[in-house]
Amino acid sequence: MYPFVHRTLRAPSLMILLMLMPHVAALPQSRSPLPEHSGGGNTGVSSDPVPVAEQSWKAAVEQKLDLMGHRNWILVVDKAFPEQSSPGMTYVYVDQGLVPVLEEVLGMVAAGGHVSPVAYRDLELNYLSDKEVPGIESLRSESDRLLSGHPVRFLLHEEVFSLLDESSSLFTTLVIKTNCTLPYTSVFLQLDCAYWSPEDEKALRERMDQ
Repeated sequence: MYPFVHRTLRAPSLMILLMLMPHVAALPQSRSPLPEHSGGGNTGVSSDPVPVAEQSWKAAVEQKLDLMGHRNWILVVDKAFPEQSSPGMTYVYVDQGLVPVLEEVLGMVAAGGHVSPVAYRDLELNYLSDKEVPGIESLRSESDRLLSGHPVRFLLHEEVFSLLDESSSLFTTLVIKTNCTLPYTSVFLQLDCAYWSPEDEKALRERMDQ
């Protein structure tokens, strides 16, 4: 009945053990209490919670941004942007539109205070209309509004890729893929130092050459 009772136990000891077993079995089992919510079903979650996925990608970008600086890149791209084999490229997928993600990223870059973006865009974007690609004109207008106040340079798509290929061999590039399915809409942000401008650098070099 009780396999853990060794057969060499003497009879009196065995009798005592058998007498105690029902009492041991009747002891109440200890359980950890479940956490209780306070106040009328309040779970401690705000009335307008941020989705977990959104919290995750923002936290990942903010953490990465702290490590990035002059000559690093952040790309906010459409869904067809290819995954490249370069070890210097890190990818994050966000199941949101390109414009709201771009707005969030620009806000995080500005809040960091140590870098400022120089935007590169595909020149092909300027030659597309709603006739060929429905919705392209609205996206172009909204993204232009977000990038106002920042330098924006237009290059042919292949030229932008050449820049990225050259840079990613030395400097980290963060690629944030969105669910946007409109062509040539990606925004390529090359980070520059926010507290030392190209004009400052040029003046410094001129003094050094004197």
